[in-house]
Amino acid sequence: MNLITDRRRLLMHLRRFAPWLMLFGLVLVWQLIYMLRVYPPFIIPAPVDVLVKFRDVLLDGRLFNHTIATLVNVLVGLVAGLLLALTLGYAIAKTPILEDILSPIIVAIQSAPVVAYAPLLVIWFGSGPSSKIVTGALIVFFPMLMNTIVGIRNVPASLKDLMRSMQATPWQTFTRLEIPSAMPILMSGLKISATLAVIGAVVGEFISSNAGLGFLINLARSQYDTPLVLVAVLMLTLIARLLYGVVSLLERSLLSWQRRSQRN
Repeated sequence: MNLITDRRRLLMHLRRFAPWLMLFGLVLVWQLIYMLRVYPPFIIPAPVDVLVKFRDVLLDGRLFNHTIATLVNVLVGLVAGLLLALTLGYAIAKTPILEDILSPIIVAIQSAPVVAYAPLLVIWFGSGPSSKIVTGALIVFFPMLMNTIVGIRNVPASLKDLMRSMQATPWQTFTRLEIPSAMPILMSGLKISATLAVIGAVVGEFISSNAGLGFLINLARSQYDTPLVLVAVLMLTLIARLLYGVVSLLERSLLSWQRRSQRN
């Protein structure tokens, strides 16, 4: 019995430290590639060079300013895309004829890569934050829309009949049945959307901007400053990971009732 317990504890510790071990392994391979001069240093710099560049741009304020600019675009685009997707998705789920009317337009917009029509958004909304926010909202919109439709349509019909038999109002059915039942699927869509919002904002910054991490990457690329490119990319990764973590915590809190019911 003690052997089984010890083995479980070991597996738990391994799972806890596995991401850090993976990160350490990647940095070690990176350092070996640099030391072996597989590529010139201006293509693959040493990890310490990236750390030095990170310190420099952090101290002079550039990294903070560009990160805040991107983060604002990401968050506003995410919220706008989610509100539109949730509203339209619920309407489509409750009114199937809307799907027949709107699906050709939605699929057409989604099938075109966002990079293809991002220049049009810059022309229509300007080179300021608005075009980045719209780009982020559009890239967030489709996955959240589909998850909303699937989540609402998967509410058991027997529970809907039960709510009608209890003379529940539409608002009570929405808040006490449809939203709780669809919540697991909605949270899965939110996880995807949170990371896609970063991509949408950066695509807009690549096309036209004077601030943001996408702008910083473009600037560093034109100067062949590979360490600065890597610093900006790592910051984008960190933003996406933090957003994913926040959504995971929110999911754990909102779905705690589901885990309790499964245990019981």
